[in-house]
Formats: sequence, structure tokens, C-alpha cells
Amino acid sequence: MLEAFGVINIWTYLVGLTMIILAPGPNSLYVLKSSSSLGVKAGYQAASGVLIGDAVLILLSYLGVASLIQTSPVLFTIIRYLGAAYLLYLGIKIIHQLMSKKGEEGAEMARPKKKENVFAKSLTLSLTNPKAILFYVSFFIQFIDYTYEHTWASYLILATILEVFSIVYLSVLIFLGTSLTQMFKNNKVLANLGNGLLGMFFMGFAARLASLS
Repeated sequence: MLEAFGVINIWTYLVGLTMIILAPGPNSLYVLKSSSSLGVKAGYQAASGVLIGDAVLILLSYLGVASLIQTSPVLFTIIRYLGAAYLLYLGIKIIHQLMSKKGEEGAEMARPKKKENVFAKSLTLSLTNPKAILFYVSFFIQFIDYTYEHTWASYLILATILEVFSIVYLSVLIFLGTSLTQMFKNNKVLANLGNGLLGMFFMGFAARLASLS
């Protein structure tokens, strides 16, 4: 269908892409957390960070930078530990905020007094995820005909499809998050449990990322 533009096996790409996007990860969890704690606008700010981060990684893959990172053990290790440290920081921060609110009366759950730059945090999460870099190197190349003269167009088509799928999925998470907010407002125990689990998830992602070989 898109072979004329250097894109091959498009249906296999769509199936694989759907499975990868639906798999839970720190980016999607952060979008869910942002929308549930700060509302729809913050959710879309976090989603924008994910989408722009993906676009940057795809561009790096096209330029060959991602391949360089993949073949350089030292550089890959540095990025891996930076990503793990940032995930650990987010997890600890969520747990700390949860513990600091326990003695507060009448405070709304997940409505922090200090504004956080969700876009910057989401973008940082995306750009410090070496698994995403490896994904764009190993996954995209399977669906590009490198005999095609303008491979940039092939990358652009695949990237556009990915971004469309991502924004649809993240939009579902955003509105799910706002629905959870209403439920959490009436059940502080459930809200604290949800925030605690989220913090532990981020710390679990950090441990898994740090242990990658």
C-alpha cells in the first residue's frame, strides 16, 4: 500500500505498533498521573512532551545518532543510568508528596500547591529512555526499503502513524485520569493507595532500566 514511498509490511507495522503503544511504560503512566492530579490541560502538556520526545528520537534514528548510541557501550550506559535516576527521582517525589499530605485536613488529593512543569518532565522521560532509542533503531528499520531514494519520507510516514496512534491512546489515558480524579476525591484511602502504587511503579521502572545489560 505504501511501497511506493519505501514503506514495507505496513500491516505488520500497525499490529506491532499497537502492541508496543498499549504496553504500560513510564511515559504513559506519567501522562495518566498528570491528568489525574492536575487535569486535562496538564495531561495534554505531558502528552506533548511524549510526542515531541518521540519525534526527536525518530529524527536521531534517521540521522544515525541512535545507532551510534546503540554501538557505544559507554554512551548507552550513561543514558541508561540517567534515565533510571530520573525515574527513581519521580517515584521518590510521588511517595514524598503522599507522605507529606497525610496530616493535612481538607486538602484535595493530588492537587499539589506547587506547579510542576509536566511538559519538561515528560520530555525528559522520553529523551532519557534508552529502550525507546533501541526501539526506533531496531523496529523502524524493518519496515523501510533502503533501496528507496528518499528514506526520509519513509521515516516521516512511519513517524506520523506512530504519533497519531500515540495521541489517541494518550487522550484515552487523559480522560481516564480525570475520571479517576472524581473517584479519588470521594475516597482518600483509594487515592493514597493509587499514588503509592504509582510511585512504586516508577521506582520499579528505574530498577529495571538500571539492570539492563
